[in-house]
Amino acid sequence: MAGIRVNKLAPALGAEVVGVDARLPLDADAIAALRTAWLDNLVLVFRGHMLSDDQLVAFSRQFGELDGDGKAGPYSSPDNPRVLVVSNVIESGKPIGVLGDNEAKWHVDRSFVAAPPSASILHALEIPARGGDTYFMNMYEALAHLPQDLRAEIESRALNHDSSYGSDGNLRLGRKEVTDVSTAPGYVHPLIRVHPETGKRCLFLGRRLNAWVAGLTVEDSESLLNRIWAFIESDSSLVYRHRWSVGDIVMWDNRCVMHRRDAFDTTARRVMHRTELRGSPVVAIHGR
Repeated sequence: MAGIRVNKLAPALGAEVVGVDARLPLDADAIAALRTAWLDNLVLVFRGHMLSDDQLVAFSRQFGELDGDGKAGPYSSPDNPRVLVVSNVIESGKPIGVLGDNEAKWHVDRSFVAAPPSASILHALEIPARGGDTYFMNMYEALAHLPQDLRAEIESRALNHDSSYGSDGNLRLGRKEVTDVSTAPGYVHPLIRVHPETGKRCLFLGRRLNAWVAGLTVEDSESLLNRIWAFIESDSSLVYRHRWSVGDIVMWDNRCVMHRRDAFDTTARRVMHRTELRGSPVVAIHGR
């Protein structure tokens, strides 16, 4: 760790790592120390790195196994299928990436699968002059801050995480509109999960759109979820706001962090490349 510093960015979560060249392999001691810093701070920021996709993949693999099967998808980078393009740019009449330029609501990446990614790593290649900031929320603290009566209501509850819509509110390719949240496709996870590495408990909400508390009527589920979301969204002490610069690499713990993104000018270009690390099943609750 000689020459490497970890500087806290906000009280709730977030730290900047200084003294790392992300293009070069890290030794075992540095990887272990950075992983500890990541688990402690939930979000790590590495500034000023312009990586090729192969370098981004190599950097990511030092922290865990990459998620997915490695096959190219419609929004994979043409330079490496392990890299997802997050962008509003249109080329030849088609988007080159996901999420566009609208606001992306609070969410956990791919919480609608049995084993959501353990980490997301996002690399900024082009950014707009204004807007597009990303906010991260500490879900350990979100649970700790919940009123006791509200926490008691969710202690043994599980939530279906809808797979129909993205965090930008748009219907995913090949999905049908959801008219009854209790029948939405997705996966059921506990509302309170145990982090597999720290052993700490955190709130696991995924996203608000079309979520359903299993076993409740739609009316009761909506009421309970609205109370939870209203409470945590009003607590700014849970949040770190990241203002992007070209060359930033931001790595967050997808198991105990939610994130959202501001909208930005539709005429501006924003190009991010993302990798994900493989996660483990939240608990042995099976989807429908």
